[in-house]
Amino acid sequence: MFVVLLRFSDNRSAAGQHMAGHQEWIQRGLDDGVFLLVGSIQPGLGGAVLAHSTSREELESRVNADPFVAENVVKAEIIEIAPGMADDRLKFLLA
Repeated sequence: MFVVLLRFSDNRSAAGQHMAGHQEWIQRGLDDGVFLLVGSIQPGLGGAVLAHSTSREELESRVNADPFVAENVVKAEIIEIAPGMADDRLKFLLA
């Protein structure tokens, strides 16, 4: 499982130009079953993605395809988590 932090860079002002492509990238991740949760880092610092069912290499490739990353609107950080325990509602993450 992975947490992807997408923190705004100095090129944040270009976000509007690439928003449609970024949203399509998010939807693809959700449709592919890789992204479990996507949201904003408050207060307005960027975004975060909870991802699973992928390898680090595949996720790095996916993240690099995000127009926000490609156009340096955000800097991406991928944090790998090895789940050990989970609430019953999230037990599927332990497999």
